[in-house]
Amino acid sequence: MPAKGALMLSAKDNVATLLEDAAAGTGVLVRLGAETRTVKSRESIPFGFKIALTDIARGASIIKYGETIGIASCDIKQGDMVHVHNLEGGRGRGDLTKGGVR
Repeated sequence: MPAKGALMLSAKDNVATLLEDAAAGTGVLVRLGAETRTVKSRESIPFGFKIALTDIARGASIIKYGETIGIASCDIKQGDMVHVHNLEGGRGRGDLTKGGVR
């Protein structure tokens, strides 16, 4: 299968946003400025959804556009889709840390 594309906006990001659908096993070219790298999709991921750029441990922050957008609700492998099934909100959660944001 041909490589698909994804975009990240910060070197801090551990997820990237797909610019087109990616079938399972597809190499996804992830761009940050002039640099690119390839992450193999472990499952079918639709356009606009997130792909994990690295393994993300349960409870770790999920970072998109240089900002924490949530917390991994389970271990996430590099190449997995990141969405509501494995990401939970962290804001306003007094059970996580003081102030609710990690």
